[in-house]
Amino acid sequence: MCKRNLASTTLKAAVLFASASLLNAQTPVKVGFVYVGPVGDSGWTFQHDLARKQMETALMGRVTTQFVENVPEGADSERVIREMAQSGCKVIFATSFGYMNPALKVAEQFPNTVFMHATGYKTAANLGQYDGRFYEGRYLNGVIAGKLTKSNIGGYVGSYPIPEVVMGINAFTRGMRSVNPKAEVRVVWVNSWVDPGKEREAALTLIAQGADMLVHETDTAAVNQAAQEKGAKVFCYNSDELKYAPKAQLGGTILTWGDYYTKTVKDVMAGQWKTGFIWGGLKEGFIKMAPMSAAVPKAVQEQVKKIEAQIKAGSFHPFTGPVVDQDGKVRVAAGQTISDDDLHKMDYYVQGVASKMPSQ
Repeated sequence: MCKRNLASTTLKAAVLFASASLLNAQTPVKVGFVYVGPVGDSGWTFQHDLARKQMETALMGRVTTQFVENVPEGADSERVIREMAQSGCKVIFATSFGYMNPALKVAEQFPNTVFMHATGYKTAANLGQYDGRFYEGRYLNGVIAGKLTKSNIGGYVGSYPIPEVVMGINAFTRGMRSVNPKAEVRVVWVNSWVDPGKEREAALTLIAQGADMLVHETDTAAVNQAAQEKGAKVFCYNSDELKYAPKAQLGGTILTWGDYYTKTVKDVMAGQWKTGFIWGGLKEGFIKMAPMSAAVPKAVQEQVKKIEAQIKAGSFHPFTGPVVDQDGKVRVAAGQTISDDDLHKMDYYVQGVASKMPSQ
């Protein structure tokens, strides 16, 4: 993601399918999904699978879907993506960052199939990118955390130190410090998307360091469960994970892909799909905020909802300057707003993050 060239987002090349044959086909169009984790009952993969089912229902009788779960990033994903294309899938959604290069390689071999990759930066004539502005939700969660923390320490369980995750850490930190200048955020990396044991251990480490507000960018509810057990507070991610932490969850960020999947497949069927980069947030419905707990005072809830409305309206951006990194360097000047290109290259922590960025 950090090397994405924004010129790719304006590619005008369209994959020209025989739209009439797709629209009038007697057999439904096949759509495939590749998942990095188990479907389960919450998390990143669960949300993508909910979206698959929503799309299948919306286009009932016109599509059939298939998925493969627990596909490691790398050679295995290339094999699975290729097998889907060989089986006749006309649209394939590769739903994890590490699937990017495998998807690109297979796309070159199947020019009449549309490939959509989540959270990457490379495109081709028949390979598009889509992503969510997760940082918008992270900022709002940070505002709640900053208002309610007693220790002034937030804890962030990170998956991999890629820009997508780093911008989430920074947004959460900026949200906390916007209402509580004494707040700081500590980060523990697990170097995995799905590893409940490591996620739990990271959460317990952060709690031991004084963090009373936890957030995670991993795919299970292990962090939420640890918070529930230890009396910390937590923000859900991907799914609403309230059932795992009914006393601990204050709110969170939920990812919603269903409308986008339905539109993409309809565009392919109509011969109207074009490659490029789609990055949607609260306004576009790619994310939504989890209900805030009754433990969040009404005044804080109103403040957060006001900021959410401003983000949707485009009158507020979580990375409006001054944005200063933890070494004191001004990254975004006062009155300026960070560009999407710079967000996708983000490789630094902002002031308020107490941990150090892992060496590359």
